[in-house]
Amino acid sequence: MPTQILKAYKVRLYPNDEQQVFFAKSFGCTRFIWNKMLNDKIEHYKKTKTELKNTPAQYKKEFEWLKEVDSLALANVQQQLRGAYNKFFKQGSGFPNFKKKGIKDSYTTNNQKGTVAITDSTVKLPKIGHIKAKFPAKIKGLIKSATVSKDPTGKYFVSLLVETIINELPKTQSNIGIDLGLTDFIVLSDGSKVANPKFLSKLQDKLAREQKILAKRREVAKADQRKLSESRNYQKQKLKVAKVYEKITNIRKDFLHKLSFNLIKNHDVIAIEDLNVKGMVKNRKLAKAISDSSWSAFTTMLAYKAEWYGKTLVKIDRWYPSSKTCSGCGHLLTKAELPLSVRTWNCPSCLQENDRDLNASINILNEGLRLATIKTVGTTGLA
Repeated sequence: MPTQILKAYKVRLYPNDEQQVFFAKSFGCTRFIWNKMLNDKIEHYKKTKTELKNTPAQYKKEFEWLKEVDSLALANVQQQLRGAYNKFFKQGSGFPNFKKKGIKDSYTTNNQKGTVAITDSTVKLPKIGHIKAKFPAKIKGLIKSATVSKDPTGKYFVSLLVETIINELPKTQSNIGIDLGLTDFIVLSDGSKVANPKFLSKLQDKLAREQKILAKRREVAKADQRKLSESRNYQKQKLKVAKVYEKITNIRKDFLHKLSFNLIKNHDVIAIEDLNVKGMVKNRKLAKAISDSSWSAFTTMLAYKAEWYGKTLVKIDRWYPSSKTCSGCGHLLTKAELPLSVRTWNCPSCLQENDRDLNASINILNEGLRLATIKTVGTTGLA
């Protein structure tokens, strides 16, 4: 059954010198508007205890150079700032931060009657025209918006948000439970395991060497009383560090995309723990390993791919005792009876020998199927 979705395509751009200047202006103007609007909101609240309803348009009279860039890019800043405020006040997220030059430089524009378009080798954007591009896949559908960005290695990209049609994958009559881990990335209820690739660990030595050189060049620049932006040796080394991080990120994303798609393709119901990753990374001993595993990104990929392809992802409550419950008879051990160091245990009730992670994945699957059944009955009105 075809489903209409919004899908983002990341496309590499190859702007000429003039286009690079335009992008730099756009990044600078959107960053300025964000910081200016945020600062004025903060100062207004201090004085009046009310929220300032400011817009980019009111700043164009004082700062005429804002007119040189796409007006929709500035309008989107207003929307993004409003969203950040709503998340802070309604969802308890962190308060919006001021933006710094060179960190996540980007701007977003909208497609209005063909202002954003593509050809076989270019992407057309408002106020700049066609930019040479390299497409990773064929793009079909209506382009809704475009986000232009520059990464730390100096590469330019545009993320095209496209309204497109996607076909559901065929049903397999197979369901799976997933236990997330550090030794093994995942342990599945069918007994199979996927080893943790440990992307950061594999490149840790190279990254440490490059960062050490970067620190030395920072000290040399400071000793010579030169700005880091004017130190060519520092900037060259900064690029080398960024390229190591880029390699780690790209390998990790490739692994997560392939693994998540294979799970969605081969199973109808996928059950997984809803872990509190933000809380877990506060553990200093495990923070680096947990961050390197990218559990949150993996779960996010499973969620939107399940929706796209007509499959079901069920998240199990983080407090569900999947490890301490015997998958054979349901006997529940206490925390004292099953410390983290114990990886296998015999159930005192039915005597079944349990591998800690496999047992957890089986319990996660059973709980996921139970919740999926309740949800199905509720939506059909048969409860």
